[in-house]
Amino acid sequence: MNAPIRTVERAAREFGVLLICLAAVTAAAGWPRASAAEPRGIQVISVRRIFHNGEHNAFTDLCRFQGQLYLTFRSCPDGHMVHPTSSIIVLSSEDGNQWRQVHRFQVPKRDTRDPHFLIFRDQLFVYTGTWYCGDRSPKAGEYEYDLNRHLGYAAWTSNGRRWDGPAMLEGTYGHYIWRAAAYGGKAYLCGRRKHEFAETQPARSYPHAIVESAMLESDDGLIWKKAALFKEHDGDETAFLFEPDGSVLAVVRGNPSQLCRSRPPYQQWQRKDLGRFIGGPLLARWGDRYLVGGRKTLGGKPTTALYWLLSDELREVAELPSAGDNSYPGFIELSPTRALVSYYSSHEKDQSGKPITAIYLAELAIEEATPGNAAQ
Repeated sequence: MNAPIRTVERAAREFGVLLICLAAVTAAAGWPRASAAEPRGIQVISVRRIFHNGEHNAFTDLCRFQGQLYLTFRSCPDGHMVHPTSSIIVLSSEDGNQWRQVHRFQVPKRDTRDPHFLIFRDQLFVYTGTWYCGDRSPKAGEYEYDLNRHLGYAAWTSNGRRWDGPAMLEGTYGHYIWRAAAYGGKAYLCGRRKHEFAETQPARSYPHAIVESAMLESDDGLIWKKAALFKEHDGDETAFLFEPDGSVLAVVRGNPSQLCRSRPPYQQWQRKDLGRFIGGPLLARWGDRYLVGGRKTLGGKPTTALYWLLSDELREVAELPSAGDNSYPGFIELSPTRALVSYYSSHEKDQSGKPITAIYLAELAIEEATPGNAAQ
């Protein structure tokens, strides 16, 4: 009688070991990894200036919603810094060639900036982080210029014609919200904040040792709570990208920027330095590849660059016409080999010779594979 019992026990142990091995393989496969697709080059087919109104126009995002293309950015007559005169503009296009304004909003006594789209629960949301200003533009060092008084807002639409908001986002006070993503019936935002909402002002230069980054989640896109803390210091702008299994890949601005990854419930994170600064990071899936974009500062000349993410390393594949104040790209995949990227830059000048800060749209194509360039 004992032999069959031992046989069963041994089989159970072996089955348990098998399950552990399968779990380990599944876990490893669950991490978002760079695509196995060959790293082809990117051709910049065209670059067009699509918006300039004489104001400072910056911080873009792109999306497709109900068959229309949408582009959003911040516009301010008083410049790049914190001003209550700033507003968020939304443009729409059927084909990417002709664009028209479909919405524009401000938040009283607040500077609006860094707008980002999220398609969630059949609605198009535009999120913006806002600095408190009062009725005038605060000077550097004033109390009003305080991360603890940051607050997220949203405008949204179900059809692209009638818009609601802007409405305050519950749970975002004291958080500087940034790019949004959705997975499994929940919306997610990056929200950077001071540790324990400390009253001490962080230095304006990087790194911000007391600034941490939280992953915020929402069931309706308007009421938010903390899901995880993924950067305990040096928190900054972060782009999330969710995989079909719920694992998440993230690119975090910094010097150097970092690649982060996690799996549900997003309490444990892996991090890897990317070896360079990426300002206003973009992270998107283009076919079976991962595209990263943002401002680089190599050689002291800031430009907007695009990279393939390959085996946790960045390979630069394109540099867009840009200089000075620039970056914050948005992305739309048109096909597995064609795409549009929006960004802002101040490399052009007006008739008086003064630099302008305008919105640009680049059309991109992945180069065809040939025996001579298959490994490029």
